Amino acid sequence: MDYLDTFSRFAADLHIDTVPAPVREQLGWILADTVASIVGGSAEPELRELAARQTATGRATLPGLGRSCSADAAALVNGTAGTFLEMDEGNRFSRGHPAVHVVPAALALCEERGADAGVFLSAVLVGYEVGSRLGAASRLRAAMHPHGTWGTVGAAAACARVACLGTAAMRETINIGSSMTTATSKQTMLDGGLVRNVYAGLSNRNGLLALQLAESGFSGERDGLASLFGKIVSEHFDTTELLRGLGAEWHVMQNYFKLHSCCRFNHGTLDAIDQIAARGPLPRPDQIRAIQVTSYNLAAELNGRSPHNTLAAKFSVPFAVATRIVNGSSALASFSWDAVRDPAVLALAQRVDVREDPQMTRRLPLERPARVEILLMDGSTREGEVGVNRGDDAMPYTRDELRGKFLDLTRRAWPAAHGAQVLDATLALAAGDVALSDWTALLKRAAV
Repeated sequence: MDYLDTFSRFAADLHIDTVPAPVREQLGWILADTVASIVGGSAEPELRELAARQTATGRATLPGLGRSCSADAAALVNGTAGTFLEMDEGNRFSRGHPAVHVVPAALALCEERGADAGVFLSAVLVGYEVGSRLGAASRLRAAMHPHGTWGTVGAAAACARVACLGTAAMRETINIGSSMTTATSKQTMLDGGLVRNVYAGLSNRNGLLALQLAESGFSGERDGLASLFGKIVSEHFDTTELLRGLGAEWHVMQNYFKLHSCCRFNHGTLDAIDQIAARGPLPRPDQIRAIQVTSYNLAAELNGRSPHNTLAAKFSVPFAVATRIVNGSSALASFSWDAVRDPAVLALAQRVDVREDPQMTRRLPLERPARVEILLMDGSTREGEVGVNRGDDAMPYTRDELRGKFLDLTRRAWPAAHGAQVLDATLALAAGDVALSDWTALLKRAAV
């Protein structure tokens, strides 16, 4: 038995009822966070226009939009919606966002085939572990965006688990899925190219397609994972890392949640500013001469000072710093079109400089450090520095903070009372106390 057989057997045999209670509880919060990100993203005009162009025939739900469509279309639209606001959970070891690449495909297929909650939860956990472990075992090329790459294989594995495929068929679906990934460009996020938001949608749709191909008799490479991640999108593929602690150490327990409404690479900087703010009021923009941010290489790349849309703003450290100071928050409203057009925010962003500290880069992925120095007109300085970011498993947000985030995001489509009902039902679903059909009925509520 080679590594891929071992990996495939794990994916084929896993059942939610056999995993430890803390894993199941954490999966519930990850599912809730992903649903909230999808519902929040469903309010964006471009997403609504995309959804309107999909056929209305089908049983798969579009949460926040109050309608159903085909499984293929739902996987695409919901995966796209979940990344629109840059609020979906992620994993620091895989250096990406596993759940949003998996949940839409698993949900759509379960609705289409009438699967129960146990199958759905097992599939989401399988897809998360498969995708995240692939991300951790490889090193994507620097110019690639992680969305749309290993997440496609996670989605394929999740769909194969919904179909209850055995080890050999699971392996074939994974191999097919490896050929269904997309050539994603990191530059899209820096340029504010909204096509970037579709990458996760394509992963979900292509993961579903991988299952359809496998069930139709198509075949993939003998070892598509080693080919793709060892030679094509990455030249590093560590099968030991892929299998390390398989079934005993869970990537879902090492995830992070986001309260800052922007790229994770901004979060260390924003945590450092929060640290400064905890010691006293932040200075006004007219009191600030310059702001120096020192961080790791991936954060230092986000140095654009004049984002032209909300997506580019979420991938700009200078803008994130400026909007946090001007608006007093790093939540969703601070990265809106109003904020992007605010002259005070844009003027302060011009005074923010970002540079890499190679020693900070070497602390990845265990830490994502940042140091902020605010230089004032009177010659004084305010400083803050962090290592581990808030939201990581090493410094997690409280459940109350995550509940508040869920309600804030879902309020873009639903009344607060309905959002609270969906959150409670999602956590109960993960605990085995709510039927999948009852939960999806709540997701079908039309937007207000």
